[in-house]
Amino acid sequence: MLVQIVKQNLIENITLLHQLTNEELTLPFPELGNATIGEHMRHIIELLGSLIDNYEKGTINYDKRKRDIILQSDTKEAIKILEKYRSELDKPNKSFSLTHNCFSDTETLETNYFRELLYNLEHSIHHQALIKVALYRLPHIKISDSFGIAPSTLEYRKQCAQ
Repeated sequence: MLVQIVKQNLIENITLLHQLTNEELTLPFPELGNATIGEHMRHIIELLGSLIDNYEKGTINYDKRKRDIILQSDTKEAIKILEKYRSELDKPNKSFSLTHNCFSDTETLETNYFRELLYNLEHSIHHQALIKVALYRLPHIKISDSFGIAPSTLEYRKQCAQ
């Protein structure tokens, strides 16, 4: 179920990218602190890539990623990588080591593939919510009702409507 929800989230991002021009992708938005939709999308892609590309090694470090400018400026390239990762998500759960330097020079935590998939889903949704703010200035762009909304919030809204 988790993999299917992550795939759906990637489809939402791909659908958005299909509608954006490269100029819109790289347009700074004051509402985003002058960040661009492309910068947010690159960030989503690269964190997921840190997980997918390191599956065999079983180690992740989200802090050490490439920061590939082409992913934030070229919709076709961003779509290509999202499609690649979408096709590679179906993997068995396994243990991972997560290295980070948030609180110290370097710390390693034990985690697993599914937990990190969930983290990436929540991370993507968070950035989608920010992107959605910018999309108010691009009214020709159509996104799904679930874009930028956590699955638990969607479920809660369904219960309230009954």
